[in-house]
Amino acid sequence: MDLLTVEHVTKQYAGHKALDDVSLSIPKGSVYGLLGPNGAGKTTLIRIINRITAPDSGRVLMAGREIAPDDVYRIGYLPEERGLYKKMKVGEQALFFARLKGLPRREAVARLKRWFEKFGIEGWWDKKVEELSKGMAQKVQFIVTVLHEPELLIFDEPFSGFDPINANLLKEEIMALRDKGSTIIFSTHNMSSVEEICDHITLIDKSHNILSGNVDEIRRRHGSNIFELHFRGEEAALRRAIEGRCEILEGSESESVYRALKLHVADDGAVRTVIAAANEAVELRSFREIIPSMNDIFIRAVAGTL
Repeated sequence: MDLLTVEHVTKQYAGHKALDDVSLSIPKGSVYGLLGPNGAGKTTLIRIINRITAPDSGRVLMAGREIAPDDVYRIGYLPEERGLYKKMKVGEQALFFARLKGLPRREAVARLKRWFEKFGIEGWWDKKVEELSKGMAQKVQFIVTVLHEPELLIFDEPFSGFDPINANLLKEEIMALRDKGSTIIFSTHNMSSVEEICDHITLIDKSHNILSGNVDEIRRRHGSNIFELHFRGEEAALRRAIEGRCEILEGSESESVYRALKLHVADDGAVRTVIAAANEAVELRSFREIIPSMNDIFIRAVAGTL
């Protein structure tokens, strides 16, 4: 079941079309990557989902009906441009945002205390925001975003400004929120993060949706039938055995016991015969397909060579 559906959304500003007939569907309980180069239209789409701005045409549906003003209470949004008031105290400000999301004061304080303890920032409650580093302030804003336990969470470059340890902490919390039932839109340029945590993606480029789908399926679909073969034995014998069945792209220069060849097998039906022939000639240790990374696919898609 889809929690959020974007149908043929178009948005134009003076002389610039930010989104051009963009459609996508976000399954409930998934982490959905929203990808694209700078200026592609990602932020405009996020603002339309949040009702910060309206589309010129098209519509956004939440749980099967057109999104309404009250639905903002079902959404948590962490923008790339952080927005904390520097002169306010951390606890006072976090409580202010929690009340804006409809939480009673007592419940808000209790939840904030739990999150502050989880992130190890209990001592920040009475500090002013201007005293915090960028990463510290981002922790506070993350807490404020998720505090009211919304159905839909939107994170725009959430790991910006974090060291690897704190970035991993946030990843774990994002996955835990998904496992508890939240649906998450994750906008980023970090392709390794996409492979780690995203179930589905949409790639927007030049205002258009140019690629959508399950991450694993997309990676497999855009593979090039490239395989890596690890073996022990005489490489010349192996080359003779598989000659004519595949193209040898790259040999191993390793002097170790185990060596490797990179192969292109043009016909899927020939994979088994290549494996069988190799196994007769040498001691075959592994044979695996090299699946392109999301970074490779991103670059090829944007360059128009996918």
